[in-house]
Amino acid sequence: MQQKLYKEYSRYSQGKQLVFPLNVESMIPSDETVGLLDQVLEELDYRKLYLTYSDMGRNPSVDPVSMFKVMVYAYSQGIYSTRRIEEACRYDVRYRYLLDGQSAPDHNTISRFRKDHLRGDVLDDLFMQFMKKLRDDGEISLSEVFIDGTKIEANANKYTFVFRRSTETFYRKLRAKASDFLKNEFDIEEAPDQIDASKLQGYLDLLKKRVTDQKIKFVYGQGHRKTLLQRQYETIKGWQERASRYEEIFEIIGEGRNSYSKTDHDATFMHMKEDHMRNGQLKAGYNVQVATESEYILGIHVSADRSDLYTLIPFLSRLEQQYGSGSIKRVCADAGYESEENYDFLKTHDIQAFIKPSNYEYSKTRKFQKDMEFRLSMNYDPEEDSYTCKNGRKLKYAYTSRRTMHSGYVSEKKIYTCESCEGCPFLGKCYRGKYSKKLIVSPAFDSYREESRKNITSEDGILLRINRSIQAEGVFAITKQDMGFTRFLTRGKSMVTTEYLLLAFGFNINKLHSRMRNGRYQTALFVPKNLKQTA
Repeated sequence: MQQKLYKEYSRYSQGKQLVFPLNVESMIPSDETVGLLDQVLEELDYRKLYLTYSDMGRNPSVDPVSMFKVMVYAYSQGIYSTRRIEEACRYDVRYRYLLDGQSAPDHNTISRFRKDHLRGDVLDDLFMQFMKKLRDDGEISLSEVFIDGTKIEANANKYTFVFRRSTETFYRKLRAKASDFLKNEFDIEEAPDQIDASKLQGYLDLLKKRVTDQKIKFVYGQGHRKTLLQRQYETIKGWQERASRYEEIFEIIGEGRNSYSKTDHDATFMHMKEDHMRNGQLKAGYNVQVATESEYILGIHVSADRSDLYTLIPFLSRLEQQYGSGSIKRVCADAGYESEENYDFLKTHDIQAFIKPSNYEYSKTRKFQKDMEFRLSMNYDPEEDSYTCKNGRKLKYAYTSRRTMHSGYVSEKKIYTCESCEGCPFLGKCYRGKYSKKLIVSPAFDSYREESRKNITSEDGILLRINRSIQAEGVFAITKQDMGFTRFLTRGKSMVTTEYLLLAFGFNINKLHSRMRNGRYQTALFVPKNLKQTA
């Protein structure tokens, strides 16, 4: 006899009985991460989260606090897809424990929660509550902050690029063509740089009025001859549409960027470390900055800048705003953050800089000593403000060169010139092997660099540099390799920031669990054996 199949598969069980403990908690080991997460997150204040829900309508299917716990735990376990989180909520006993008897949310509910209720300052507030609890417990102190950055691929197609330079070229050619057309057709002298979309729209409205006044009917298709006015109107209309498109591109790119993706306007095309094609192809991505201490992520900063150079000041400003002004004492970073502006910011905010100079490794080579032989042998006379070269000739102060950065910071360089190098036996060999009558000196930058060099070569500096490699770079090693986070799933800077902050929350929960189990609680730095013996 053929067995009848039911849509509810459990109706035909062949007399099997499923024995399942009513207390789900008994199935979870006492030292499992989910228990620590539930305990820590239960103590947070969720008023801002509840305010994102409306008083009108029905209540959410899952309590917001339980939903938040599920999201953080999923990210801590390397699960980022909403469908995979839904599956875990249905079948994983740890997620059932966090839901506390509530029905498993579907992927749409999870997606809406992440998009609508964790954006803005809600997740920031929860993250800072957790970090301040660690600070109150003495687990973090902000005395040493390690900063590093990495590039993470955006959720965008790699062939959706729009570049500023090519757009500027197209726009320049269009303006020149429009200027010639207006001069030849209408005898109007219009400079190319004065032509834009609004100006072309003005000429378009003028032609449209002429068409109306002359009662000209536009014709299309085979067998019809277009009038001169129609041809002029269609030509200018095409240019006006293109000019509007180019101006929209410039508005999207903004200042400080050279490209963006059509799929995700906030993403910039940049080189990635994960180059699967091995051809150096640019990909849409974000530059993610992370500050760490005691192996925890203190804060994150998502930027569209390809370089780390311009991210330090806004990142540190935000950290000081979150943790309190003057809370950060020392900052350790690699050579990618070295600039006069960054040094000046740290000095102004009374933060000790442990930034590796960009020429640090090169300065230890013989080639550097040879290239800088003449510069190092020059004697400086502060009263006369002049340098004396190896041949005894003076390079006197000529003028000061000022350069304004896009942030508004003004960098000054002093230029010293030699009156004559004629008959000098070192002609053609001085100043890095090139003939030059000029000596360019940046007193502020040289002073900052020398101070930072002394800091990183001290005993404390060596210890901090070792820990920067372990802690700051270790974050990316764990999140990328162990947790598999190499590409964002959401789009837009706001959503991307939310996504990475959830990852940071999950990472810190895992780190707290690991440090408590391994006896490293309230231990900030790793001290190598050779430094222990020295101490």
